[in-house]
Amino acid sequence: MNSKCNNCIDNKDSIFNVLTIKEKKILKENLACVHYKKGENIFKEGFKPSGLISLSKGKVKIFKEGIGGREQIIRLAKCNDFIGFRALFANDYYSASAVAIENSSICVIDKKELLRFIRQNSDLALEIIKRLAMDLGGSEKKIISLTQKHLRGRLAESLILLVDTYGLKSDKQTMNVRLAREDLANMSNMTASNAIKTLYSFAEDKVVELEGKAIKIINRKELEKISELG
Repeated sequence: MNSKCNNCIDNKDSIFNVLTIKEKKILKENLACVHYKKGENIFKEGFKPSGLISLSKGKVKIFKEGIGGREQIIRLAKCNDFIGFRALFANDYYSASAVAIENSSICVIDKKELLRFIRQNSDLALEIIKRLAMDLGGSEKKIISLTQKHLRGRLAESLILLVDTYGLKSDKQTMNVRLAREDLANMSNMTASNAIKTLYSFAEDKVVELEGKAIKIINRKELEKISELG
């Protein structure tokens, strides 16, 4: 923890906007910023959280390691997202691991001070409940997708999720994230070879365009149709 950062407290979408200026100042005095290079672990399954983690810069994948070391990506985090907070509030151990998929920075807010503010401020408690509920809703949707959709439907949904999470570059087509094909497969609960074959079939159908690891979304409506049909 080598420098202070306030982005997680002061940004316009922060749940801490319900706090007073004085309360925000106290929180800032009880947080630290940690920087990670691409590929570094932010936390690992089985460890216990010491504070609330907010992603202030970069992109992160949260995944569960399965049989044979194969990963199942549970969710992706973008700037201002909280990660690992279920374990924090459940007083539990992390049930998954988090890795930076590009150079990233996180704010860690001291657990003791955070809980004190939650007890004192019902608006803050409601904002956190809302975040937990949204996270649960996303998990339920993902379970339905993985159990009911075929390969093309699952991969199409993963591509849409990546666009909705990280957006597009200035050309309005190229996804603003470069994910390894194996990670794309792990998001979609399929083997890497199946993910690559399905991706190339999308390219042949002029739904996407492939340029190395970069993926361009050429026909979003068709991609959404594939996802809906499953």
